[in-house]
Amino acid sequence: MSGGERFSSTYDLVEQMFYLYVRVVKAKDLPPGTLTSSCDPYVEVKLGNYKGRTKHIEKKLNPEWNQVFAFSKDRIQSSILEVFVKDKEMLGRDDYLGRVIFDLNEVPTRVPPDSPLAPQWYRLEDRRGDGKVRGDIMLAVWMGTQADEAFSDAWHADAASVYGEGVFNIRSKVYVSPKLWYLRVNAIEAQDVIPSDRNRLPELFVKGQVGNQVLRTRICPTRTTTPVWNEDLVFVAAEPFEEQLTITVEDHLHPTKDEVLGKITLPMTLFEKRLDHRPVHSRWFNLEKYGFGMLEADRRKELKFSSRIHLRICLEGGYHVMDESTMYMSDQRPTARQLWKQPIGILEVGILGAQGLLPMKMKDSRGSTDAYCVAKYSQKWVRTRTILDTFSPKWNEQYTWEVYDPCTVITLGVFDNCHLGSNAAARDSRIGKVRIRLSTLEANRIYTHSYPLLVLHPHGVKKMGELQLAVRFTTLSLANIFHIYGQPLLPKMHYLHPFTVNQVDNLRYQAMNIVATRLGRAEPPLRKEVVEYMLDVDSHMWSMRRSKANFFRIMSLFSGMITMGQWFNQVCHWKNPISSVLVHILFLILIWYPELMLPTLFLYMFFIGLWNYRFRPRNPPHMDTKLSWAEAVHPDELDEEFDTFPTSRSHDVVRMRYDRLRSVAGRIQTVVGDIATQGERLQSLLSWRDTRATSLFIVFSFCSAVVLYATPPRVVALVTGLYYLRHPRFRSKLPSVPSNFFKRLPARTDSML
Repeated sequence: MSGGERFSSTYDLVEQMFYLYVRVVKAKDLPPGTLTSSCDPYVEVKLGNYKGRTKHIEKKLNPEWNQVFAFSKDRIQSSILEVFVKDKEMLGRDDYLGRVIFDLNEVPTRVPPDSPLAPQWYRLEDRRGDGKVRGDIMLAVWMGTQADEAFSDAWHADAASVYGEGVFNIRSKVYVSPKLWYLRVNAIEAQDVIPSDRNRLPELFVKGQVGNQVLRTRICPTRTTTPVWNEDLVFVAAEPFEEQLTITVEDHLHPTKDEVLGKITLPMTLFEKRLDHRPVHSRWFNLEKYGFGMLEADRRKELKFSSRIHLRICLEGGYHVMDESTMYMSDQRPTARQLWKQPIGILEVGILGAQGLLPMKMKDSRGSTDAYCVAKYSQKWVRTRTILDTFSPKWNEQYTWEVYDPCTVITLGVFDNCHLGSNAAARDSRIGKVRIRLSTLEANRIYTHSYPLLVLHPHGVKKMGELQLAVRFTTLSLANIFHIYGQPLLPKMHYLHPFTVNQVDNLRYQAMNIVATRLGRAEPPLRKEVVEYMLDVDSHMWSMRRSKANFFRIMSLFSGMITMGQWFNQVCHWKNPISSVLVHILFLILIWYPELMLPTLFLYMFFIGLWNYRFRPRNPPHMDTKLSWAEAVHPDELDEEFDTFPTSRSHDVVRMRYDRLRSVAGRIQTVVGDIATQGERLQSLLSWRDTRATSLFIVFSFCSAVVLYATPPRVVALVTGLYYLRHPRFRSKLPSVPSNFFKRLPARTDSML
């Protein structure tokens, strides 16, 4: 588990919440029933109006429960704790076996890291407290906080209305993502692959399958029974290895039919794990004829003569298997633990609570929300307990992660629990998500802040409430952090043997599916819709809104350059004479002392950085609806963004969206064409496509070479600068001669259809 083993949390980021804990361990020597000579005992813990009970154990006089009950101190309305032992009856009222009473004023207090309180045996009393009865029960009762080890598995009194499997779905839990590997299969060649029709030469290719992942090589260029491919197939595999690798050699008969000629199934444990780029040994494998082996005589004949395939297979330990978007990565370590470096810090997150949540479902004819929070960083996922039926839940749970790279992101999501009853088909609803980049946090500082929970719905963006967090990033070595800023973002194998963009997208999708499947099998499960939302599974899908947002992001980047250009234009046109005179003086100084040019530039950036320090953000940034272009988005664009793939909308709607996409693409096409035209005009300067223009340019180039050779560079720079900074009285409103000459150069647009 990647967090919390070596570093103990002080639990100082959250408000301490006190609970009365009751651990029911076991009982002995319980009296048998009068009719059955046995009993089905269970324990009922009662504190005021709150009652909790263990499961009943059939026909046991010495039962064991080992269950913990937790009662919030804020809701305690009694000074007496009663623990009853009862015998469950099929019909009628359950039999009373005995009880134990505790005075809450005498209950000890325990705060970790104190050792757990040892349970003790207590003799059962009768109902009236007049005397002891047969039977003993082992109990431990103490007052503790949410930092107690028993907190996550305890039955909480404020969730007493939950029943059945829903009891497990409200508990806090820590999950660990499965260890993921890239499985590289290099299909080199095959021998003696005989097609079913011996009168034709086969068109052979290799198909590999691991679980639901299916990949295939290209068809061998030459028709032969000894094909050569030398092509890689890359899959995602997870420990413990449950799937096997299936390799088939198939013959492409026609576009709609392929025939399997040979097959082999190999377990994952057979393959070598490599940590670097050194090649592993290749092996020959015998192929089983597909659908073969009905008759023993045929099987003996097959063993004498078999097709073979030459493979080089390994599990890649030097890569980081990406299961989340590269923009929001929370981990960059390679798969092999031997290649991990020491952690550079500790991340502590206190999930305090939420405010102003909106009702997510109807319960008893009124709105209700049963909220829980999920945090994901590195391989470790945490899930808080579910707070029932409140719009302002208070979790006050604190978690710790080891940090190996500060340029990573922790993601926190809030969800509405829809699995408190027997409806297993329900999906937990999204309430919102928060991302915090660790590099934006100052070291050893506690950030306590409320983050808006924003969700994009088909009818628009909506604020669902606010999430209150306390975050602290503690650095172990400042020198190590500065050193990491100069290191590659990913392990070196990503640069020595990189994947293509399509491979990265496909492998990420497969890895996300594996993580969602494995976490969905935990108890309680972290459900697929939660994992997909946290991992941004749909971030690659087309969205008109996202396209607009990215376009305006680019425009904002160029806005600084445009502003500088406008300011320089004002200087050149003497809009502000004082600024123009100062620029002239600075220019003359730099011409006279050119060695000051670069120091002046870097000193200028130094002072800008110091000036901007006053305006630095005081809290980590949160979701920005304006930046996301979510405030003024058209309803149809949102409907398109939430559409399934492939589309499920009507033909008329799809036709309208296609026409809109064509109009947008037409404008992009025009801009790309204009850029290509300028580049081709630049090429045509020396291509002699326009002989007169090229002649003029080469004569100009020769004259310029002679003049520049004879003239000192300082004089050339001085004349050029003064020419561009000349007074408007010496300017013409007509375009300059070089601009006119360049615009007259030919491009290849007249050769396009």
